[in-house]
Amino acid sequence: MSRAPTTDARQADSAYHHRVAVLAELGGSTSSQLQTMSVSVAIPVGSTEQHGPHLPLDTDTRIATAVAREVTARLSGDPQLHWMVAPALAYGDSGEHQSFPGTISIGTEALATLLVEYGRSATCWAQRLLFINGHGGNVRALGRAVSQLRSEGRDAGWSPCAVAGADAHAGHAETSLLLYISPAGVLTDRWRAGNGAPLSDLLPSMRRGGVAAVSEVGVLGDPTTATAAEGKRMLAEMVDDCVNRIRRWAPTADGMLT
Repeated sequence: MSRAPTTDARQADSAYHHRVAVLAELGGSTSSQLQTMSVSVAIPVGSTEQHGPHLPLDTDTRIATAVAREVTARLSGDPQLHWMVAPALAYGDSGEHQSFPGTISIGTEALATLLVEYGRSATCWAQRLLFINGHGGNVRALGRAVSQLRSEGRDAGWSPCAVAGADAHAGHAETSLLLYISPAGVLTDRWRAGNGAPLSDLLPSMRRGGVAAVSEVGVLGDPTTATAAEGKRMLAEMVDDCVNRIRRWAPTADGMLT
């Protein structure tokens, strides 16, 4: 005679199904779960650096991770390649922010070496790697590393978190994104507008003295106009752009997907 499942059995069954869902996240999976899967890995690449008086140091990492999760969810129906999100790489090339407390930069050389060794190891079992970059200062290292990985026959590429018309740093765009994906991390009582000049005008001074040479508060843009609704729109634009790049999978010489 059959019996209705006990509360404990229902909880165990629920927990089991929850663990299966976690297969979208590499860090929560086990080696045995990956043995029979053809896996592609999306790796968020961010930074730990100042983002003005109102945004957390890991802003770029949070944005790259949010994009990676949305992208892999969109691609989850691909029967050939099972996409998973790896734990984020949270340190990058952030020397231009070194004048501000909290910034930890590992520089271009160290980041490039890290990415190459990461790729060599991961491609021992993963079919394809995609680095999703949330910090502009990482571009040189990514180009160097992914180009090297591809020259070794490894299927790797990288994609920016791109949105049209965004200001440069800790302004309207990044603050809007954080208001949407991580609102508790935004200190709206401390936000202040920074230097709103075009980045091309600021670069000569920044090359000599970093962001501090052009903005006392470390902001390039105006965060006070940010909204969560704008952040939602921008995240969707970033995800659409990244998904389209992946579906084409046409890396340039430096490994960036077009």
